[in-house]
Order: sequence, then structure tokens, then C-alpha cells
Amino acid sequence: MSYKVDTALMLVAVGEALVGILGNAFIVLVNFMGWIKSKKIACIDSILTSLAMSRICLQCIILLDCVILVQYPDTYNRGKEMRIIDFFWTLTNHLSVWFAACLSIFYFFKIANFFHPLFLWIKWRIDKLLLRSLLACLILSLCFSLPATENLNDDFRRCVKKKERINSTLRCKVNKAGHASAKVNLNLVMLFPFSVSLVSFLLLILSLWRHTRQMQLTASGYKDPSTTAHIRAMKAVISFLVLFIAYCLAFLIATSSYFMPESELAVIWGELIALIYPSSHSFILILGNSKLRQASVRVLRKVKTMLKGRNC
Repeated sequence: MSYKVDTALMLVAVGEALVGILGNAFIVLVNFMGWIKSKKIACIDSILTSLAMSRICLQCIILLDCVILVQYPDTYNRGKEMRIIDFFWTLTNHLSVWFAACLSIFYFFKIANFFHPLFLWIKWRIDKLLLRSLLACLILSLCFSLPATENLNDDFRRCVKKKERINSTLRCKVNKAGHASAKVNLNLVMLFPFSVSLVSFLLLILSLWRHTRQMQLTASGYKDPSTTAHIRAMKAVISFLVLFIAYCLAFLIATSSYFMPESELAVIWGELIALIYPSSHSFILILGNSKLRQASVRVLRKVKTMLKGRNC
């Protein structure tokens, strides 16, 4: 890779990360200020705050990895530094997906209309259950992330350049395959919370279909609060599902780069795509939440007023 290409891609990554960090920091700040004023915090605000904080950390780790790859490539030859980065990337990765699954579950039980006794029992207790689940998600994420600090050979990338030796080349291939398979296996666990979000989305569709059918039978309009709530929740969940699939593809690109020439370029492109997921979904959540949306409108009005004052 040329130095200009490296710098350009790194600047794009910095821009993506800063935009995402700004959006997630806004969610944290608004909910924190609301908690200070009212001395209490709602379940949805706790989930959104936890999700936003995990994504801020995830974006920082991805950006750090990108900067190190471009500016300090020799760091990838040191096993200790790479173990630390892989651990925090895996940890924040799992936290982000598990918290997003909690958000999908919250939308489902708060908005869907089913009359099964088990559903109603959970619906009445969903706030307490999800608040406890946030702590459980943190513990699970830590458990799934700890193996990332093991099975990483110190020279799993440095040995790529030693093509003149047959033994070292063969050893390098084994090491890279082991590293790639370990990362993929650790992140396959994320398929479970992803499946939970997918099931919640499908059940929301079923609930909306039953609701609209009931509205047709009663000759009522479609623009009722329940329909609007269904649609907003489905937008938040489907956007997460689509963006997460793109994120997984980017992760596969970065992981498969260990078997490619010019692997640094593949890693950077994978990280550029990966940053879209935590960056853009935060703004979708802001637009879908009435409190966050109103707060963003107030901020934009103040910024607009300040700019007008300066121009005058």
C-alpha cells in the first residue's frame, strides 16, 4: 500500500468513528442528564445508555487498531499488544450485540399484543428482568472474551515476511489459521443474541399483522398509537439486523486477510465497513426515541441560533 492510500483510508476511519462517537455520546449525555434531574432512570434509557457506551468503546478499539496498522505496523509483531486489542474488541463486540438484543426484547414485550399467560407474565416484569439481564450480558461477554487472550502466537503476523524459509512459512500458515479460526469461533456466539433480535422482529411483524387485521374488522383507521409504535420498533430492530450483517461481513473480510497478500489493505477496508454499524445505528435510535429526538431538535435549534448570531 502507498502512504497516501494508507493516510486517506485512516482519515475516513477517523471521520466515521468521530461521527459515531458523537451520536452515541449524545445518547449517554441525554439519559444521564435525565437521570440526574429525575433521580431515576427508565429501563429503556438504561438499555440505550449501556448500548451507546459499549459502542463508543467498540469504535475506539476499531479506530485504534486501524491507526496502529497504518502508523505502527511493527506493533502487530508483538503478541502482548495484539492480545489486549483482541480482548477489548471481542468484549465490546459482544456487549454491543447482547445489549441490542435486550433492546429488541424490550420493544417486543412493551409493544406486541399477545394474550398468552407466559407472555403477559414476562410483560409485567420485563423492566426488572432486563435490568438484571444487562449485568448478565456483561458477565457473559467477559467469559466469551477471556479466550481471546490465549492461543495467540507472538509472531503470527511477523512470520509472513519469512518466505525464504520453508519451515517458518509452514509454521506461519498454521499460526494464522489458528488465530483466524479462534476469532471466528469466539464471535460465532453472537449468532445467539442476533437470533433473539431476529425472532423479536418476526414476532413484532406477527403482532402488527394481527393488530391491523383487528383494526380492519372494527373499521378503525391505521394511524393509531399502537401501529405507530410497532412500526418505530420494527425500524430500530430491522436496521440493527441489516447493519449487523454488514458488520459480520466486514469482520470476515478482516479475518480472511491473514491468508491474502496486502493483508493490511483488506483489514482497513473491513474496519471501514465495520464502523458503519455502530455509527449509523445510533442516529436511527435517536430518531426513533421521542426523548432523544426532541433533545436533538433542541440542540440543532441552539446551534442554528448561535450560527446566526455569529453571522450578524
